[in-house]
Parts: sequence; C-alpha cells; structure tokens
Amino acid sequence: MGTEGDGAEEPIDQPVAPPAQGVPLGPPDVVRGGPQVIPRPSDWRPGAVAPWAELGADARRPDLEHIRRAVGVRPSRPVRLAPGELDGSARRASAVLAALYDLRGEPHVLLTRRSWNLRAHRGEVSFPGGTAEPSDPDLVATALREAEEEVGLPPAAVEVVGELDHLQTVTSEAFIVPYVGLLATRPPLRPDPREVAEIRDVPVAELLDDGVFREEIWSRDGVDRAIWFFELEGDTVWGATAAMLRDLLCRITGVEPGPSPGR
Repeated sequence: MGTEGDGAEEPIDQPVAPPAQGVPLGPPDVVRGGPQVIPRPSDWRPGAVAPWAELGADARRPDLEHIRRAVGVRPSRPVRLAPGELDGSARRASAVLAALYDLRGEPHVLLTRRSWNLRAHRGEVSFPGGTAEPSDPDLVATALREAEEEVGLPPAAVEVVGELDHLQTVTSEAFIVPYVGLLATRPPLRPDPREVAEIRDVPVAELLDDGVFREEIWSRDGVDRAIWFFELEGDTVWGATAAMLRDLLCRITGVEPGPSPGR
C-alpha cells in the first residue's frame, strides 16, 4: 500500500528511475539509508535514543515463538500521525500486514518498496496493505487481501497473532490498523509491478541493531512532533511504517515506548 492507508494508484505516464542510494554509515561495505525524499523542516533536531538501546545482544535476537507470545501482551491504542506521514488521499479505514517468518535461521519481516511509477510516495518502504473494500468482511481480510494482491502472499499461509497500535492522521478521520502475522515458511512471492518495485526480507535483529533506529523532532506551527526512522542497508523507512515498526519492536523486546512529543 505504500505510505499506509492509500488505495491503489494509477502509475505515472513515464517510468521514473530511482535516485542515487544513501551514503556509507558504519563499516565501509554497508551503505545505510536510501533514496527516499524526506520533507525534513530546517529546524529539526535529534530526538531520543531507541527504546531498546539499553538491551543486551540476547534480548535483541528473538525467535518466532517469543514474537508470538509478545505481540498480544500490550493492548493497542490510537496514535496520531502528522501531515505527510500518511498519504492525504486516505479517508477511510485501512489495514496493513506485518508478516514475520524464519529465513536463514532468524526471524525476518516483510517490507515492500513502492513502485517508482506511482504518483504519490513513490519508492518509499512500507508494509503490504491498503484501504478497506466493501467486499472485505473485516480489516483482517483487508490486510490479507492487499498482501495477496501486492506480493502474492496466500492468505491461508498467514496466522494472524495480534495487532499493533492504530494510527490516525491529525487532519482527517483516516486510520490504519496494523496486524501481525506469522508464516510457517516464507513462500515464493511475486510483486505486482504496478504497485511494488521490490520485496525486502529484513532481519528483525538488524532493525534492533545500534545505529539503525533514530528519532528526530520536527516542529510545525510551534508544535513539536517525534518522527521515527530506520536506516537499513540501501533503504530508509520512516513515517507511518517506521511508527508501526517501532511499536512492533517495543512489543517484541518488552520495553515501554516512552513519551513521544506530539503523539
């Protein structure tokens, strides 16, 4: 679904090539950060460290059974999003799927890069998902249907084990419900090229590594707001998707998210 909450989009007339990748951070062979355009205000400032920053290495290496138990412990709650974190075309209920599975012996989460040919939020990294259709019996069905349409994930392969905090825009009544699903195995997937440029299998351990997560404080109209980022190899995850990832990782590690300006 791209920046969570928008429905299917028409591609632009001419293909757009992705911009150059990010700059090296850390070891010389690791390039963190991607080509996403971040509408950062000039007066931004660094925010808090990752909520899991004090955890040891073992606590940052969960298995799928631990994730199953951890996801449902803390009840979900509504979280407000700033303009720009969610596509303004969204005006109704949406759902996304955070699918987790073992790959090469460790848990991974499924992310997608939006097609570079979409009109809005092209090239951004997100969970599969989108707006509810009249034929969907509930929002779980919405998340599963969108995942099947976008990446070919069979709904029968997904065991939905919980939901994360619901996200709502500040300026509209649009909201997103993120669901967490476990896969017994990672099936072959096929991205729909009209919506998805790439499928990414991201290790949970990488998301929890030092230097990957960061918080920035953006001030708009005199109001401070925490904006979250994950700097992956070759990609930046931010906005609504980063907010959902942060919530997921706090639940997995058992740490409290802590206060966040503007949320």
